[in-house]
Amino acid sequence: MATRHPEAYQRLLARLRQARQEAGFSQVAAAAALKAGQKYVSRVETGERRIDPLELRELAKLYGKPLEYFVE
Repeated sequence: MATRHPEAYQRLLARLRQARQEAGFSQVAAAAALKAGQKYVSRVETGERRIDPLELRELAKLYGKPLEYFVE
């Protein structure tokens, strides 16, 4: 399946999934910690919903990763 996202954004999405899993969060648990729905986490990780820098900062903090982990 073709993607509409550039390769660099695809790497960001993969890092988001990896960071969540390494932190031991399910999508449901991550969403609850963010006071959001599970669909929010799913859509961010699949690229259905673009993530803004402030949201990325929240996710990085939740997953215990520096922002540099997500963006090359």
